[in-house]
Amino acid sequence: MRISSAFFIAAASWSLSIVAVAQSATGGAPVQTAPSTQPVPSGLLQPALDQVQQTVSALKVEKWKRGTVRDEAGGHISSILRDVHTTLPPLLATADAAPGTTSKMLPVSRNLAALYDVLLSVVEAARISGSADDLNQLQQALTSLGTARDALDDRMLASVNALEKQEVDLRSSLRASEAAKRATPPPPPAPVCPAPAPVRKARKKVTTPPAKPPQASTPPANSTPKTQN
Repeated sequence: MRISSAFFIAAASWSLSIVAVAQSATGGAPVQTAPSTQPVPSGLLQPALDQVQQTVSALKVEKWKRGTVRDEAGGHISSILRDVHTTLPPLLATADAAPGTTSKMLPVSRNLAALYDVLLSVVEAARISGSADDLNQLQQALTSLGTARDALDDRMLASVNALEKQEVDLRSSLRASEAAKRATPPPPPAPVCPAPAPVRKARKKVTTPPAKPPQASTPPANSTPKTQN
């Protein structure tokens, strides 16, 4: 059963948000992942896309039975060629630059889904108005494209699973870190030192000069000593 792209969007977004939260809680340390050895998305899809392009380019639509079915098939063929030549290459280049990123592969997956539906309508038109040879070639191209779609979906599912595993590992690391913090006793509080007493400035002593001793009085010069009788 094919998994819808909406599932990949929801799963990838949820896993990425959980991983971001867990990384921030553990100090923001990035998780090291092994480099991918799988082929890039274009390596999965390009052979099928080449087969589709070659098949629809070789169709002799003008030899089909005239009518609206043939006319609509001609428009679908032009749309397929435009998609293969113009729309898909830049999407594939973006996905190839980040082969393990689901958000970069989702636009390719959506485009392939639309391309598959248009090619299927051309197959049904060939069944009604085309030749048996054209119908056989279109059915083979459709099968090849469906197989390539499945391979890309499996690749995206593997990327989502890897994100979920990363989330589980980060949660386990976070729980272990919190348990270690709880097991370690907190350090004793630092001793509180009393505030130093304010330094008082010594007052300058005011010194008074010593008092002068009283001077002895001298008798006047014209006085005569008293005689004793």
